[in-house]
Amino acid sequence: MAGRALISFQLTATLLLALLATSHAGGIAIYWGQNTGEATLSATCASRKYEFVILAFVFQFGQGRAPKLDLSGHCDASSGGCAVLSSDIRSCQRRGVKVLLSIGGGAGNYGLSSPADARLVAAYLWNSYLGGSSSSRPLGDAVLDGIDFDIELGSAKFWDNLAKDLKDMGKNAGTAVLLSAAPQCPFPDQWDGGAINTGLFDFVWVQFYNNPECQFSSGRSAFLDAWKQWESVPAGKIFLGLPASKDAAGTGFVPAGQLTSQVLPLIKGSSKYGGVMLWSKFYDDRTGYSSAIKSHV
Repeated sequence: MAGRALISFQLTATLLLALLATSHAGGIAIYWGQNTGEATLSATCASRKYEFVILAFVFQFGQGRAPKLDLSGHCDASSGGCAVLSSDIRSCQRRGVKVLLSIGGGAGNYGLSSPADARLVAAYLWNSYLGGSSSSRPLGDAVLDGIDFDIELGSAKFWDNLAKDLKDMGKNAGTAVLLSAAPQCPFPDQWDGGAINTGLFDFVWVQFYNNPECQFSSGRSAFLDAWKQWESVPAGKIFLGLPASKDAAGTGFVPAGQLTSQVLPLIKGSSKYGGVMLWSKFYDDRTGYSSAIKSHV
């Protein structure tokens, strides 16, 4: 009996080690800036829940438009009022949190007309938010870690040029510029697909919400088919993008218990698994979703 018990224990231990060996630890990325009812940027990072904070959005740029940053009441960028966030950004970075700036969004006035136009936008982003210099830096003198492409409208052209220009500017200055993208889960993405195919993106947080055909609520098979397609892109890590509450999106919310017991076990074995992206900090503050899933991500 003792011998059989020992064998049973050893088998269980072996299976557990095999599971751990094929499961990859991930992090949580959160969008911040689109509601004044959310925690401050410094408090967001101090919570130690998130590995990435994405500031949203520069919603106007390109084709001769004057670039505009909108942080929805947190501060007024047009009057220079968002420069106060510089100390918050540096506080986040000291804690090891990567801070990126998202361009685009679901409502905006943006687009690129040519490779030259992409170069102008890249130069603006580099000088105003990254490692360059400008007399007008909307977020002050803090240097952000990278740029997030949340392109959801307009033309699909020249986003690959913008990605290449941003990476080149960082390389020429001897500093890394992180690139991320937030495509919709139907594959390939209508807008971000060409840019992602450059192989220059470090992170891709795929929006598995507001897209019934590929979100988990449509069934395990449809979800996994889409996930496996996104695994095939030439990018660093792939994140599962989800709303942090039912109110955060029209469809696609996955209860925390279901996410940890049914969804994450399906994808954590992938070498490209990076973690979970949440929209957004405002909703996460109300549901505690990130706290409920963090130890499982």
